[in-house]
Amino acid sequence: MDPLEISVVISTYNNSDWLQKVLWSYKYQTFQNFELVIADDGSSLETKKCIDSFAKTVSFPVKHVWHEDEGFQKTKILNKAILKCKADYLLFTDGDCVARADFLQTHMDCRQSGYFLSGGYFKLPMNISKEINKTDIEHQNCFDINWLKIRGLKSSFKNNKITTSIIFAKLLNKFTTTKATWNGHNSSGWKEDILAVNGFDERMQYGGEDRELGERMFNNGIKAKQIRYIAICVHLDHTRGYVKPEMIKKNKNIRKITKAQKVIKTPYGIEKLSAQ
Repeated sequence: MDPLEISVVISTYNNSDWLQKVLWSYKYQTFQNFELVIADDGSSLETKKCIDSFAKTVSFPVKHVWHEDEGFQKTKILNKAILKCKADYLLFTDGDCVARADFLQTHMDCRQSGYFLSGGYFKLPMNISKEINKTDIEHQNCFDINWLKIRGLKSSFKNNKITTSIIFAKLLNKFTTTKATWNGHNSSGWKEDILAVNGFDERMQYGGEDRELGERMFNNGIKAKQIRYIAICVHLDHTRGYVKPEMIKKNKNIRKITKAQKVIKTPYGIEKLSAQ
């Protein structure tokens, strides 16, 4: 059996209905030599049941990495998930992002030594998020602009993410003013590059915690490639009741230090170092 080429890390917390849709989207990927590693930030038994049931229907490995619920601790569970990944290349996304069938193939085709890949997502309103079912994912209806418009999607330049030809999409990637950053919902990189900066800073909660990882990778000489218009996933709508102003303020301060002091290896990551 060929070694796994990519480990897909999916973060989740108590939203099994959305996670179920996301898992289905990996069943229908054109690229199949991968594993799913679910980074579960303390969900209830319902999420475990969802994952266990799905794992019985697919041929690729599915791992469930869980810890006790102690509030928003995404960075901690992501670090635990990284250690469970068997592939040399890791893709990170969220349990509310349904991946188009060519999602993994795109990341595999674009990966390059010395770089990480920076993708985006296409936001859907709540009514469409709820309506999407397994058949819609299997037949890729939820990536069809006409199907979406019939259900009330408004016209926007952002619709180019799912309507453009591959040639035009590559041009949009090249000329977009959006910076290529590490985005937790759609980014990938080499495991050795992630370990070199000691993974995620576990002091950080919601608000830029993913980008801070990318900023330390930049400090370590890794560059970023923009793939937001070719690596497509649709974002299912939800509330963010876990967001607190103090989280945002704390994270901004950590990122400010990361940039100013050109921090590479956080003392608060996978390998716990003595704090400087």
